[in-house]
Amino acid sequence: MAEETGVSVFTDIPESTSTRLNTDVQANSNFHGSGLPGLKRRGQGHGSRSWIKIDEHGDSKILELDKATVMRHCALPARDLRLLDPKFIYPSTILGREQAIVVNLEQIRCVITAEEVILMNSLDACVLQYESELRKRLQTNKDQPDGLPFEFRALELALELTCLSLDAQAKELELEVYPVLDELASSINTLNLERVRRLKGQLLALTQRVQKVCDEIEHLMDDDGDMAEMYLTEKKQRKEDFLNNDLYDQADIFGKIRGAPRSAPVSPVSSTTGVQKLQRAFSNLSSSKHGSVSASSNGQENIDQLEMLLEAYFVVIDSALNKLSSLKEYIDDTEDLINIKLGNVQNQLIQFELLLTAATFVAAIFAMVTAVFGMNLKTTVFNDPDGFNWTLIITGLFCLVVYIAFLIYFKHKKLFPL
Repeated sequence: MAEETGVSVFTDIPESTSTRLNTDVQANSNFHGSGLPGLKRRGQGHGSRSWIKIDEHGDSKILELDKATVMRHCALPARDLRLLDPKFIYPSTILGREQAIVVNLEQIRCVITAEEVILMNSLDACVLQYESELRKRLQTNKDQPDGLPFEFRALELALELTCLSLDAQAKELELEVYPVLDELASSINTLNLERVRRLKGQLLALTQRVQKVCDEIEHLMDDDGDMAEMYLTEKKQRKEDFLNNDLYDQADIFGKIRGAPRSAPVSPVSSTTGVQKLQRAFSNLSSSKHGSVSASSNGQENIDQLEMLLEAYFVVIDSALNKLSSLKEYIDDTEDLINIKLGNVQNQLIQFELLLTAATFVAAIFAMVTAVFGMNLKTTVFNDPDGFNWTLIITGLFCLVVYIAFLIYFKHKKLFPL
């Protein structure tokens, strides 16, 4: 019947209207079909990515998950997962959420829950090392727990690999920079200056990365609320205990109510007593909830375990930052030394230019006298055979006196030491 109705409806449409509808549908399909290649339609899921899932027993497997699935599974907003997207460049970040910890430390990008780690799959050496080392530690400590919950062991390994990697890069850069700076201090040339410029760029980039990790750890250590959010195992256990107690209390309450005999006469006194018991039971239930919440708040204040863990790696990353700071100071000192040397050379050139200018002025005086006597002038000097020689001697002595006067003037003004 529905098909017959549909056919009759479409057959009753005029030809012009049907043609216009077909044209609109075709244009709409062409519009969606000719969209940008990187643009997805609304409603379509985000592209799946390869993730490595490591559970608390040390077993791992590779999964193809899209962004929406990870968001639902870990109860995370989209802006938190955006930190793990390799297409975007974000600084190092550690975020504590209700059911997960979002970690973005250099190449290690993962989501840590109370039972598993969802790691961004990559061929980077640091990611592969994190996966193998975490599996090894979880399988080794399966029978001998070290007292740390699962999420802290996963977070500790991420901090350890990141801090050690940055510290190793700082040491490697330190070993490369010092010889180049010493060579530059002894021989200033274009090649050494270019090498120092390249190393200084690497130093600034590495310092920014180390500084961001250091600031992130320090921020977590200063904020008790953020550290309390990272106790995922404890929060999960409290939630399960609360739900079990809630179900037990409800079963106890409704069991007592259902257990009353149906055939017994109901008196006003007994009815009032039953209502009072029911109210007392619900008040006990609310008080138990309040006690659970207060216990949870007291548990959040006990964050010494995580604070000690963060403090240990803060010392490591702060040591690497101090190395880079010392290296930058050494570069600055070398640059100051080079500027002093270049300034000294420039001063020597200026002194030589002053001496040369004074000598040129004196030579110009001597040349002017000889040029005057070289003209066809009527004078009695040429009557004496030694007259012109005496003229040259007197002019030369005069020029010498003028030059010595210039030197005394320069010394008096302290333009250069003599």
